[in-house]
Amino acid sequence: MNNLIKLCVPAISFFLLSACGENTDDTTNAEIELRPVRYITVSSIEAGTMRTFSGLAKAGQESNLSFRVGGAIQSVPVEVGDQLKAGQLISEIDPSQYQLEAQQAFANLSQVEATLRNAQSNFERVKGLYENNNASRNDLDSSRATAESSKAQVSVARKALELARLNVSYTKLKATEPCGVADVLTEMNENVSAGQTIVSVTCGDRLEVELAVPESLIALIKRDMDAAVSFSSIPEKIFPAKVTEVGVASIAGATYTVTVALNDTSNGLRSGLAAQVSFAFDMSNGKSNFIIPAVAVGEDVTGRYVFLVEETNETGVGLVKRQTVSTGELSPTGLEIIEGVKDGDKVVVAGVNVIRPGLKVLID
Repeated sequence: MNNLIKLCVPAISFFLLSACGENTDDTTNAEIELRPVRYITVSSIEAGTMRTFSGLAKAGQESNLSFRVGGAIQSVPVEVGDQLKAGQLISEIDPSQYQLEAQQAFANLSQVEATLRNAQSNFERVKGLYENNNASRNDLDSSRATAESSKAQVSVARKALELARLNVSYTKLKATEPCGVADVLTEMNENVSAGQTIVSVTCGDRLEVELAVPESLIALIKRDMDAAVSFSSIPEKIFPAKVTEVGVASIAGATYTVTVALNDTSNGLRSGLAAQVSFAFDMSNGKSNFIIPAVAVGEDVTGRYVFLVEETNETGVGLVKRQTVSTGELSPTGLEIIEGVKDGDKVVVAGVNVIRPGLKVLID
């Protein structure tokens, strides 16, 4: 039995040593096996960085027209798409009530004018009697007060008649200048109130685009700043424009409203078209900015970072280094890097989630 044990121990030891030797060789081979990585060499972008925003075209002057008085709609002789001339009738309400009020105001004016004539005649008569000592001072003052009161009543009656006649004229809604009918919101015989929108019109030749700009860029936009506008319906043409309005109060999503006016409104442009508005911003502020693919930027609890590849003494071998970065705006061409990289840096653009700092990799 002891002889058998003596024979087995060397055999077992041989197999264990063989197994350990094989694992050591595999580990060594894995450590020296280098993987290639994809990277880009970054260079600073131009000072004028393009930013594009979506907007909606609208007429330079859009109005919701309404009556100044209420009543039943008697006619609406216009339709959506009609081109109106200055003075053209848009809608009319039943004027009967206002015509009666005007007639009543005229009758009242006639009455107070007659009273005024009588009061003035009486005053002149009493004045003559007073001068001949045939009337008292009280009689003179009373007749004068009556004449002045009648004169004031005539003035009030004339204003009332003027207002009544204006109300009659307000029963007709007319275009004040050449416009296009964008929408008709009422029907025949509908009873409307003063101020209720009857039709919406777009006037003037100027076309504007209204867009929302994030708070990070609103400080860079100034009035009279140049812009370029394109429309998906006319993809082959770029329309020059200028900023006419810059919002001072934020709206939903911490954005600000900006309006640009097109210099050219030909080619069938009209209100409601979807537009793309581009600005050239000076984003440098004395620093170099960079654009890299968004997938090259990682993020964890410490912030955003990229992996750089630094050259080593070994030919074709690089060393991975983690670099913290500050980012800017995301554009169709990539993510803007404001701080953290410099011209000539090699930034890893693939496999960011599987590499780590200090790892050696193959580079071209």
